[in-house]
Amino acid sequence: MATLQSSVNGAESSVAVIIPSKPTPLTVTYKDLVAECSSFQRKLAAIGITNRSPVSIATVNSYEFIVSFLATSWQRGIAAPLNPAYKQDEFEFYIEDIKSAIVLVPKGAYQASAASVKAARKFNAAVAECYWDDIKKEVALDVKDLGQLKGQGKEKVLQAQPDDVALVLHTSGTTSRPKVVPLTHRNLTRTMKNIQATYQLTAQDRTMLVMPLFHVHGLLCALLAPLYSGGSMIVPTKFSASDFWLDFITYKANWYTAVPTIHQILLRNPTPNPLPEIRFIRSCSSPLSPAVFDQLEEKFKAPVLEAYAMTEAAHQMTSNPLPPAKRKPGTVGLGQGVEVKILNDAGDEVAQGSEGEICILGENVTKGYLNNPTANATAFAKNGFFRTGDQGKKDEDGYIIITGRIKELINKGGEKISPIELDNVLTRHPSVSEAVSFAIPDDLYGQDIGVAVVLKSGAKLGRDELKAWVNERVAKFKVPKKIYFTDIMPKTATGKIQRRIVAETMQKQEAPKAKL
Repeated sequence: MATLQSSVNGAESSVAVIIPSKPTPLTVTYKDLVAECSSFQRKLAAIGITNRSPVSIATVNSYEFIVSFLATSWQRGIAAPLNPAYKQDEFEFYIEDIKSAIVLVPKGAYQASAASVKAARKFNAAVAECYWDDIKKEVALDVKDLGQLKGQGKEKVLQAQPDDVALVLHTSGTTSRPKVVPLTHRNLTRTMKNIQATYQLTAQDRTMLVMPLFHVHGLLCALLAPLYSGGSMIVPTKFSASDFWLDFITYKANWYTAVPTIHQILLRNPTPNPLPEIRFIRSCSSPLSPAVFDQLEEKFKAPVLEAYAMTEAAHQMTSNPLPPAKRKPGTVGLGQGVEVKILNDAGDEVAQGSEGEICILGENVTKGYLNNPTANATAFAKNGFFRTGDQGKKDEDGYIIITGRIKELINKGGEKISPIELDNVLTRHPSVSEAVSFAIPDDLYGQDIGVAVVLKSGAKLGRDELKAWVNERVAKFKVPKKIYFTDIMPKTATGKIQRRIVAETMQKQEAPKAKL
């Protein structure tokens, strides 16, 4: 039975999780992990959590997050991870949207009336503090308010089924109201198998987990896939550039996966000497510029493998392969356990090399959004392929090249311009650290090009100088009309750039100003 419970594959005495807490790290074996999850599952059952009970988890990356997530899914509940940094209004939206039965919060949050607690109370969700009890040596479930679970009584300890919904996550909502994506045990297990196969993960592999576990990237690639492979992970509460290499070396990691923002932060910080042996570096969730790809490989002496993923596909869809196979900067590689086609608006496959919508078919893909028939009606092509909303093409070797979100393409007088292509050109400038291109209103063309630019530390660059540099490298109609210099690029909590948010933020400025 392909459930998460049966997919924890490590030998009993093997290390599964390392929490590098100071002064004493917590090291957990597979035997300990299974016992702790089973114990926590019984605690959940005792307060009334049962099949299809939504359990919101609002804690940082931690052992208690891992245990509560796994135990919820084992009890046939629905895990709903939430960013613990949300404000009350945000918690209220997500808790109300999925009708949370209980919200798990950090120790002390109830007494402090944290935003998550206030939101839970508003919708009568139960509240429990969830934390590692260092005295009892167990993950505590300290129920503070039973809310709607009051009087419900003890439930049986259940056995999860492959088609049970194990996880719900919301889409980022870059173009509309966030949609709820339900993912089953079957969806998740397929992605775990796909990731293991792509990167040849074994029990000897140990990853440095730096992506937040409320996001599908960290949850699937850095947590569940290693567990499925019998490998292990180092789990700090959050990414820290100053601690990253110390923990990586101390606890003997050999790979990591992250967004380009984290890669760039590591590039700007000192490299450890001697350099640890890194089997591979994975990049996902946002486009990786070829310039950063080259810098990573040169500095860390490891193959960089860019992947392509979506929440609706339980994360990974494509990836560049490990050596000796070819990896191509500027592409997101080949389909990994999924079928990938480039389709036109009618749902027909286009010729290789032609652009269209990237569409996928696989066991990892959700069957549809929750309670959203309107979105579901347009989410799938006539042949059952899921429409990603991304425009792209296949190169001569079948590698996928993403040219932009369909709704983010810049339509300048009928000329369709890929913002990702422009981003990659701009980041090749020696003074540019980050660049995000987007459409701006234009009386003549309907739309023209704006670009937000973050300069490297100490760099000086004028708007006209950068325009002239771009003009030498792209067709005239692709040269940005407006350049906005900024110190910080607006990003989501996971480091993902949302072009719509960047565009809105930049255009609120009175006028673009160059740094001279």
